[in-house]
Amino acid sequence: MPSNQRVTYLREGTPLPPVSYSRNDGLLAAGGDLGIPRLLEAYGKGIFPWYDDESPILWYSPLIRCVIYPGEFVVSHSLRSRLRKNEFSFNIDSCFEDVIDSCATVARKGLPGTWITREMKHAYVRLYHEGYAHSLEVFKNDKLVGGLYGVSLGRAFFGESMFHIETDASKAALYYLCKWAETNQFHFIDAQMPTNHLVSLGATVVPRNVFIEILNKALQFPTLQGQWKCI
Repeated sequence: MPSNQRVTYLREGTPLPPVSYSRNDGLLAAGGDLGIPRLLEAYGKGIFPWYDDESPILWYSPLIRCVIYPGEFVVSHSLRSRLRKNEFSFNIDSCFEDVIDSCATVARKGLPGTWITREMKHAYVRLYHEGYAHSLEVFKNDKLVGGLYGVSLGRAFFGESMFHIETDASKAALYYLCKWAETNQFHFIDAQMPTNHLVSLGATVVPRNVFIEILNKALQFPTLQGQWKCI
């Protein structure tokens, strides 16, 4: 469809449209809410919210998707050195709100301000308390120095954002998530949009139809709902 194709405006009870209705830029729908049923519907269909305080809620399903297969994560030389020295320790679901706050406030090189609005934060905190959203934390000397958070359905993990205040800490978070996902037989980690950084870590770019196919296979398994534990 052309990039100026009109998008569906969601009203209460309106289901999200098929992903094939999205514009070339991935925008599929606008409006609606960030309630738990809506978010679970979206992730289960390969759709995610992405917007800022200046716009209504926007729902995306890009034509290409960046995924990481857990066993294919590439450990950089610097990260390998830090792991060997045991510079970092890891935890899961121990301080979800601290992680999402850090993702929203820690500056990222070359990127504009956060898209994690107050409304978004509250929505994902609710998902966390319902056992669908999870955080992975990286500590150094008992200080939170990196982490990531996302949503899990079936054997799929949908990464939302990550941060670091210590070199390699976000890479370490992703490394540990991949190890955890591999141990628990997860099929893939959704990284949404590709970047050179993600590709350098082993991420793969797939067309949307392939993403929907692997997503549907992952959703055939029960969701590991509730608080997760470390390996």
